[in-house]
Parts: sequence; C-alpha cells; structure tokens
Amino acid sequence: MSRFFSTFADLIPIVQQDMKITEALFAGSSTRISEKPKQKFPEFAFIGRSNVGKSSLINMLCNNRKLAMTSSTPGKTRLVNHFLVNRQWYLVDLPGYGYAKMSMSGRQKLAQIIRNYINLSQELVMLFVLIDSRHDIGKADMDFLMELGEARIPFGIIFTKGDKLGPEALKRQIQKNVETILGFWEEMPPYFISSSEKGMGKEEILDYIGSVLESLGKDTDK
Repeated sequence: MSRFFSTFADLIPIVQQDMKITEALFAGSSTRISEKPKQKFPEFAFIGRSNVGKSSLINMLCNNRKLAMTSSTPGKTRLVNHFLVNRQWYLVDLPGYGYAKMSMSGRQKLAQIIRNYINLSQELVMLFVLIDSRHDIGKADMDFLMELGEARIPFGIIFTKGDKLGPEALKRQIQKNVETILGFWEEMPPYFISSSEKGMGKEEILDYIGSVLESLGKDTDK
C-alpha cells in the first residue's frame, strides 16, 4: 500500500458514502514507524496545535468520550496512537505541535515523532490538520501546512470549536483564514467546520472519509 493522492483535486470524493462508526478499538501506541500495528489498513491521521480540541473531536467522531485522552493541560499526547475503526481503517491521533511551555528538547522529540510518521507511513491516506476557528491562522499552523505541501502530504483542514462564535462572525473568520491559505495555494484543500460539543461537522467528516475509502476500494478492484 502506498500514498493514494497527490493533489487536492484527487482528494475530493466523487461519490458520497454514508459512514457510521460502530466500533473503535485502541490498536497501539508508537514513536516510530516500525512500532505501528502490524495489521495494515488505510490511515486517517489528526493533528493540531496543543489545546485545539483534537481529543474531543476524535471522541465525538467515534461516539466514545473516553477513547482519546482529553485534558485542560495542553501537550498530553506524546505518542502516535492508532485506533482501529470498524475493522476497516485506522484513526491516528498524533501529538500536537507548537506547545510553547514544553522544553526545547521535548518539542524536538515530538517533532521527530510527528515527521517520522507523516513522512514514512505508507498507509497514511490523509492528514487532518485542526485549526481553532475563532482565531486568525497562526504562524505555527501556516509553517506546518507549508511543510506538508512541500512534502506532498495529502491533507485537509478541520476548523474546530465552531460553536464559540456567532454564525456571521464564524463565517467571516473562516473566510479570512481561507483567504490566507489561498495566498499560498492555488486551490483550497478540503475543509470542514466542527464543534465537539454540538456534534457539528461529524457527519460531513465521516462521510468524507467514507467516500475516500470507497474510492480506494474501487481503485484496488481495477
């Protein structure tokens, strides 16, 4: 199995696929590719700045409030955590980036773990980058997106905490961030707006994953 998509156009699903998560099982933690689960399935990974709401989003998607560790203290995820979903694909919880209170050596170690996974995992289908919808996209986020682009890592964006602003303010802030991203890319990567508290974006994100899995199945049948 190898990388499946090379452009944002390739990532846009042609067929909508209704995705329901009926089972999500912890499959293991790792710090390097060689330690990943031996059973191979397509991987959809989630990453973002510390305290962006990643664990809450994962728990919301999987209907399990205790699946991924949540904490009011940023930077708690230090390993690459695999969860086997519906015995068909892995949801991968990656450590956060940009946690200023961590020591330099600690940040470097996490960066090494992250880069080892996203650059070397042949099963990685897509990396979802989580960005707080309330704020302007920050330098750490843009630097990370640029790094992904240069490495040709397929990614999408999930704007989190979409319930924290009013509808019009949210629309303006998302549009501002989209324009910032389009200052560096010719086309916008797939993006979603979510709220773990309200369940916003759950159906859209899971249906998107289902569509990608459906297209992968068709490709392997050719």
